[in-house]
Amino acid sequence: MTPGNNGASTPEDDDPFGYLYADGQANGAQPPSGGYGYPNSVSRVRTVGERPYGQQAYGQPNVPPQQPQGTYGRPNAHYAAPETFPGGAQTTQSPMPGHGSGGGRGRGPNTKGLLIGAIAVVAAVVIGIGVAMLGGDDDKNAGDDPTVAPSTSQSAESTPSGESSADSEAELPTIDAKALQLGGGATTASDIEGAKADGGVYVTGFNAVGASVTWTVNGIPDSGKYTLYVGYGVPGKDADATLTVNGTASSAPVKMKNYANAAEGDYAKGWTRTYNYVELNKGTNTVKISCEQGNQCDANLDQVWLVKGWVE
Repeated sequence: MTPGNNGASTPEDDDPFGYLYADGQANGAQPPSGGYGYPNSVSRVRTVGERPYGQQAYGQPNVPPQQPQGTYGRPNAHYAAPETFPGGAQTTQSPMPGHGSGGGRGRGPNTKGLLIGAIAVVAAVVIGIGVAMLGGDDDKNAGDDPTVAPSTSQSAESTPSGESSADSEAELPTIDAKALQLGGGATTASDIEGAKADGGVYVTGFNAVGASVTWTVNGIPDSGKYTLYVGYGVPGKDADATLTVNGTASSAPVKMKNYANAAEGDYAKGWTRTYNYVELNKGTNTVKISCEQGNQCDANLDQVWLVKGWVE
């Protein structure tokens, strides 16, 4: 055995790839006829520059191979979908996000439902406002009408509160007692304080049968219902008188109660007012307040005025 030989009888026996080296070729090494020394192998040794079909040789231009062209409208015979080959993968179509019959996460918001809900809320608010407005009008109208319309024979039974407006009072006549037509021993005086008439003048001497005050009222704008107010003062006790309108005596007296709660004999504190419901004609009317048989007429009178309608 010599160095570099390792006892091989021939270079090819020593190294099967010795033919690739210069010293192996010098010793007569030949490449195996079967291709790289392996059974059934194919020799792939080619000259530099040679290439099989479809491959580019080094240093030559890249010329794409000519592919057969198919007829327009017909499939290319050289192409087939992967699923057409045996064992090819089956293709599946994924649903677009937001579609499909199920309630998947990709489904978009139900905007139609939200719109319907918003419209329903707005409609409910509008209806509620309309009902509230109608209800308010009904309440207002209900307050304008008297609960029970009294007849002309009724008289005030509680303390008058002056519910009439100042405009209504200004449109209709008002008269001081001193301007009234006096009869039956009635006269005027001003020594008791508290009278509302001009100068504090009032009618006294009314506590006698036949005593009266008469008011000829001009300028009544329309025929209909009116409220007659009478200002008076009593000495701490109730009084009454007879009311006659256009010659017809009313069945209800003019009630002059001690609404001021004055002590007996205190005329100064006893000033207050009462009212009766009357029906007047358009134009001129005559109103008479008198002390007749059966009346208790211990009272002083200071003013008389009218208000349109029957007020409460």
